[in-house]
Amino acid sequence: MNQANAHHLLSVNCDLGEGPLWHPSEHCLYWVDIEVGHIHKYFPGTKIHETYHLGLSIGALGFREQGGLILATGQGFAFWDPKVGKLELLINPLAGKPGVRMNDGKVDPAGRFWAGSLDHSGNGALYRFDPDLSCHQILSKITISNGLDWSPDQKTFYYTDSADQAIYSFEYDQDSGCVKNRQIFVHIPSDISQIVPDGLAVDAEGYIWSACWDGGKVIRYNPLGEAIFELILPVSRVTSLTFGGENLDGLFITTAATGLNPDQLDKEPLAGDLFYYKTNTFGKPASFFRG
Repeated sequence: MNQANAHHLLSVNCDLGEGPLWHPSEHCLYWVDIEVGHIHKYFPGTKIHETYHLGLSIGALGFREQGGLILATGQGFAFWDPKVGKLELLINPLAGKPGVRMNDGKVDPAGRFWAGSLDHSGNGALYRFDPDLSCHQILSKITISNGLDWSPDQKTFYYTDSADQAIYSFEYDQDSGCVKNRQIFVHIPSDISQIVPDGLAVDAEGYIWSACWDGGKVIRYNPLGEAIFELILPVSRVTSLTFGGENLDGLFITTAATGLNPDQLDKEPLAGDLFYYKTNTFGKPASFFRG
């Protein structure tokens, strides 16, 4: 299997960096530090780095067609615009569920925002938040809802439940926003590996890139689920990734320092930082929420 090394891009020391997303017109990268409640914004061209503190956990973000962001937060779905700085809370599917928070999410090709919850009791869910501001539960009995994306032909939905050590594939209907026929796309047995599948992105060729929590790498899979390439990082807790840059051929990778003991942190001084790799392929442009 071919391998390459990612390059250190930005010292940011996130506790739990996640959910990177490239904004095509602002020419910058957004991502979150989940439990700290930070939104980061970085302009590679000028090296300007901005940080916003929202005061609550933020699992994922997406861009809105009318400007600003849609968020999956510790208090449910919300709108937020950095130009205004006001947080508008919408629907909270986690009400009455103490200790449960929202995790990874992404806008689908039809402009709906999908995000799931992290519930260590196994009663989490994957939700779809529609442009009419209605919320629909798509999957149940989820433990750690994680990386998700859609194939370039918009017929397949890929979804990760980290606790299952699995990436699943579903048939996806863009018109209805429904999924069916769940199949195991990749399963990483926990008894032979410490690697946990985390964030995920699908490139323009239909290949799946999966971040490996405690694995120190990103794995690229072909559409048959065969690992064909490894991107190595100098930190163990690789959380998520997205394609960005003017040609969408750069891979931006977030990492985490949370849970590492002092000895591990001494060995991983770059834990929580942002990394980059120039690929030989291209990503898909981000979809925008239509509500």
